[in-house]
Amino acid sequence: MNAAEILRELVAIPTPSAVSNLPLIDWVVNYLQTRGWQASLFPYTDESGIDKANLVARPSGTSTQAAIALAFICHTDTVPFSTSWTEALQLRQEGQFLHGCGACDVKGSLACFLAAVDSISAQQTRYDIALILTADEEIGCKGMERLLAQTNLHIRSAIVSEPTSLRPGIAGKGYGLARITARGAEAHSAFPSEGSSAIVAAAELIVRIQQLETVRQQPPDTLFDPPHTTINVGTIHGGTAKNIVAGECTFLVEWRPTPDDPSQAVLQALQSLAASAETANPRIHIQVELLRAESGFSPSASGPLRQRLEALAPRTAIGISFGSEATRIARVAQEVIVIGPGDMHTAHSDRECVPVAELDEWTAILRSLITRVES
Repeated sequence: MNAAEILRELVAIPTPSAVSNLPLIDWVVNYLQTRGWQASLFPYTDESGIDKANLVARPSGTSTQAAIALAFICHTDTVPFSTSWTEALQLRQEGQFLHGCGACDVKGSLACFLAAVDSISAQQTRYDIALILTADEEIGCKGMERLLAQTNLHIRSAIVSEPTSLRPGIAGKGYGLARITARGAEAHSAFPSEGSSAIVAAAELIVRIQQLETVRQQPPDTLFDPPHTTINVGTIHGGTAKNIVAGECTFLVEWRPTPDDPSQAVLQALQSLAASAETANPRIHIQVELLRAESGFSPSASGPLRQRLEALAPRTAIGISFGSEATRIARVAQEVIVIGPGDMHTAHSDRECVPVAELDEWTAILRSLITRVES
């Protein structure tokens, strides 16, 4: 089977994070077993009571404890798709692109790996490779966290599948998330001086937070686009009625720091702004609650995987501004590269697609990477 044929099968299996990924895992296990591979499942039940599993597959006869020279990592879940996207689970071709939910993020990458496995015999396949599939990447890489806690993986080089238009991502931004709650004093809106609006205090603070990107002194990191730490206020909730001075307002702030930006720098800046706001208005109290803090990863010395990729498909290396499992797998791998067909700019939308040419090219590259070299 070629990658497009496999992708049609994978897209047809719905795997948003809110449902079980077991139907897709079962499909992959059956596919691999008929081609001389063995699979180890690591099942779990998520916080909502949904059964899921991670998977580590290796060529048959390979010890499950053996070190992995090259790991191909792919998450199985997608983001939810709109009910108006009626063809989300039906792969369709428009010109030179294949459209469907997960087409590039990241079922296209998985389809390429499976097509590469199908294109060579078991005897031709390297024994020191592995396919790692995870659940719940889209909601915080929870599956990968569980897998790392359950196993003792030792990986020399790792490919983390994400749509990069086949450009090697050799560094990645981290991720931070905080909940900020402003508390004031309620009053009838006809007599605003008797209260203190938490919404107004939050709005003033948000303006100052959005200015942090420009006032913080950061050397640009040209691997990334944009080449600096970014900050975003994503949601806001506050107030109880139109005629009441709001007593409470809560909003979420996320930031994506470059690898050289100290991991606590933005959090400390938020805390400093909150303290300044309280000083300026003693009737307001502001709480900054850290929800997530994840480091990015810096480029490692050019390893064997990067050298092979440069030889097989020379493209300019980039940094990854979006989240990925690379930040987790970097704990157990000596070399990590984020790469895959498609463009993240189309993902998480009904525009999601992957170029047929990139599927074919990536399949050929993976075939070279997993083929045993006779000494």
